Amino acid sequence: QVQLVESGGGLVQPGGSLRLSCAASGFSFSRSQMYWYRKAPGKRREWVAGISEIGDTTNYPDSVKGRFLISRNNAKNTLYLQMNSLKLEDSALYYCNVLLVGDDYWGQGTQVTVSS
Repeated sequence: QVQLVESGGGLVQPGGSLRLSCAASGFSFSRSQMYWYRKAPGKRREWVAGISEIGDTTNYPDSVKGRFLISRNNAKNTLYLQMNSLKLEDSALYYCNVLLVGDDYWGQGTQVTVSS
């Protein structure tokens, strides 16, 4: 079955960096567009980044553009999110996501807390 397992979250000071990982299995990772989302308490889930199947195209909302970098290693079936210049408002539970035919799959999330 499809599994997405995020890791790499933690507590970081404003201006710091974190690198999230998402280990994928149970589907054809190299043929799937992948996404990162986040959900903060009291806020709606927010799309954070997207990447094409071979990683040649990436997209970000303005809120993270220039600070976050999504990448992938298809040989390792792993998705990454490099987060730099972190702000207090980046604190959230971060999820990786894949949309396959007929179904939307999510990992359990990894918590990122930005605090001084």
